[in-house]
Amino acid sequence: MKKHFFVFILLFFSTFAIAQKKSKKDYLVTLNTKFGTMHMVLFDDTPLHKANFVKLVEQKFYDSLLFHRIIDGFMIQGGDPNSKNAKPGERLGNGGGNLERIPFEFKPNHIHRKGALAAARDNNPEKKSSACQFYIVQGKKRTDEEITTIAQRNGMNYTTEQRADYMILGGTPHLDNGYTVFGEVIDNLNVIDEIAKQPKDSADRPKEDIKMDLKVKKMRKKKITKKFGYKY
Repeated sequence: MKKHFFVFILLFFSTFAIAQKKSKKDYLVTLNTKFGTMHMVLFDDTPLHKANFVKLVEQKFYDSLLFHRIIDGFMIQGGDPNSKNAKPGERLGNGGGNLERIPFEFKPNHIHRKGALAAARDNNPEKKSSACQFYIVQGKKRTDEEITTIAQRNGMNYTTEQRADYMILGGTPHLDNGYTVFGEVIDNLNVIDEIAKQPKDSADRPKEDIKMDLKVKKMRKKKITKKFGYKY
């Protein structure tokens, strides 16, 4: 029964991905914080993560949750359901473990450049993603030599364009081939910087709560391109 159910889920998500690819519309995710608003798109070739994230946003799962872990020069992380009513100083990051993990969807065309939206995970050997916790990459600018060294470690064969992204925009290339990147921020990257630099405690939790509010809306791809300059 479990095997049949799993096959059904795979077929469902495959159909979801194909429908999105052929569609003239896409999902635009809006993430609001007290430091500003960012917009994000989700990738069709990571269908399990895309469908799951859209579902959670539509269910208002993320509303009033916190960015509970911030590391300047690295990333900002949120999505722990325990953060919604967390007391000051309470350790966070373990919430959502009761939800079914998502099989990884590593894609060489999706790297951890600044603005990348990726799924957090624990140290499970299958490298499955958390069903709800995510992070947004800030990272640092890298030299070509650093990128070459990291590529040898993580088995990546970076394109010229990807190397340029890491050198000019910045990111965290050492996470490639280890965590699933399933979307990206398409405007206002400075909001990531503002959040990342906030004062925090020894567990990297911001001393003042940074709440999030997420909405998702279907929009014509041409409109997304015209408004944000994002090219499909």
